[in-house]
Amino acid sequence: MHAPFDQQVTFLYAEDPAPSWRFYEEVLGLPLAQDQGSCRIYAAAPGGRGFLGVCRARGPRVTDNPRVQGGAVITFVVQDVEGWHARLQAAGVEVAAAPAFSDTYRVTSFFFRDPAGYTLEIQRFERSDWPGPA
Repeated sequence: MHAPFDQQVTFLYAEDPAPSWRFYEEVLGLPLAQDQGSCRIYAAAPGGRGFLGVCRARGPRVTDNPRVQGGAVITFVVQDVEGWHARLQAAGVEVAAAPAFSDTYRVTSFFFRDPAGYTLEIQRFERSDWPGPA
């Protein structure tokens, strides 16, 4: 068996990536790790292990439902879920609902969308078996 991967990058695509770039840089405050012209890659967590790339799409989005095959939900894990909720609302981000606890998954979280329509989640694990940051 091989060791885990060294790093991870998730790529998102937007027909007009400029609003998404501004959103990830200015609203979420993600540091820009690399600007490749039509694609920007952001450090999503400290330590240079997790990244989020936002690139120019080659065509329009097929569905807004993230829970179908090929869909995605991007989750950011933090302890201060409530603080992030307040911060995003103050920045004018439309948030569907206040943070809520899920008995099924034992997490507290809330959902919102980025300018390209991707579903994002801010989440705190409420369980001792989740590995904390290294």
